[in-house]
Amino acid sequence: MDETITIGSMKKIVKEFCEARDWDQFHNPKDLAIGISTEANELLDIFRFQSEEQMRELMSDQTVRSHIQEELADTLFFLLRFAQMNDIDLYDALTDKVNKNGQRYTIENSKGKNIKIHG
Repeated sequence: MDETITIGSMKKIVKEFCEARDWDQFHNPKDLAIGISTEANELLDIFRFQSEEQMRELMSDQTVRSHIQEELADTLFFLLRFAQMNDIDLYDALTDKVNKNGQRYTIENSKGKNIKIHG
């Protein structure tokens, strides 16, 4: 399904859901950013203090996997809503950032390395 659904159609689903509940009044940039962070941290909490082996086991447990999917969906919901409410084109934002990171993290200097380049 990921290959056939557009970001725009996902934004529309979120928009219609929120507008039907009169939630625009609660969805300012700060509160939506808090929502993104909160939901992302709930996802992180699932993996906190887990070894590689334990994480593989978590990912193969259907109950845990369902919980992970819900946390990903919650994070995506807030991300889409933030973009929709603030007229941000996520495709443009992503491609711009990937291009910037491509200049910052060249293949020659970054391949096989997990380091942060400051500056």
